[in-house]
Amino acid sequence: MSYDKRLAAPLLISLILIGAHWSYGILRGYDAILLAVLSCIAAELVLSRLLLGQRRHLASAYISGISVAILIRSPMLWPYAVGGVLSIMSKYILCVKGRHLWNPSNFGICVLLFLGPFAVAPLSVQWGNDLWPMLVIWAVGAIAVWRAGRAHITAAYVASFFLLAFVRSLITGGSFVTEIAPITGPMYQLFALFMITDPKTTVASKWGAVAVVFLIAFVEMLLRLAEVIYAPFYALFLVGPAALLLEMWWTSRARAPQARSAEISGAAEGSGASRRSVRPRSVGRHPHAAPLPGRAPRPG
Repeated sequence: MSYDKRLAAPLLISLILIGAHWSYGILRGYDAILLAVLSCIAAELVLSRLLLGQRRHLASAYISGISVAILIRSPMLWPYAVGGVLSIMSKYILCVKGRHLWNPSNFGICVLLFLGPFAVAPLSVQWGNDLWPMLVIWAVGAIAVWRAGRAHITAAYVASFFLLAFVRSLITGGSFVTEIAPITGPMYQLFALFMITDPKTTVASKWGAVAVVFLIAFVEMLLRLAEVIYAPFYALFLVGPAALLLEMWWTSRARAPQARSAEISGAAEGSGASRRSVRPRSVGRHPHAAPLPGRAPRPG
């Protein structure tokens, strides 16, 4: 029995969840996480059958459900179900050329935070101030992104965050240590390790992906300067889809001359083949036909 690589991320994020809840009781309750996961799986099954006529692998839906359950907080249950369904719906409705533009859990969480701030808040400091949970998250997450070939994205984001935190400290006059403190929290760690590294919603080029996460960190800095509380989620919400659309446009623009050249070449070959296939037929003259002008008649 072969190992399915698509199960690596779900297993790792499940270990993080179990360990954190066992140590700190971070979850609202098992009912919330179960509702979020089941909502995502149900939406995936229904939408894939209705819109694609097939059943898709449920690993992505499970990750979205776990992410929603971890990253939002609410005294009510409905945000977990709504967030899960919105996350999966974005994959099937908000897409271009068969590719969804938003990271599913990022989309669901941003919509909840924007429309229901009275009922929903993001994960913040529920994991305590101990060092070992942070080290566990970074260790497990580093394994996941390294195996997926996305470690350069997380590294670029962390480097950009530190650089722009220094810029923020110069602008605000605050302490550099205070500016970098958020990245030591669980919300930023999960964001940097699992959300911005989603292969389906990142550009294909390695250096392009590095440039995109720098832009995410830059927009996040601007939002933080404007005192927007949910800056990292909103920054990814704004920059990620724009980068994908730009990549699609650039790729289609680069392929257009090649497609036209191939079309012209094919048309020329077809025209040449049709000319070669039409040959003039020789027409024999009747022996008693009148002679052509200027020719003497043959002796009978």
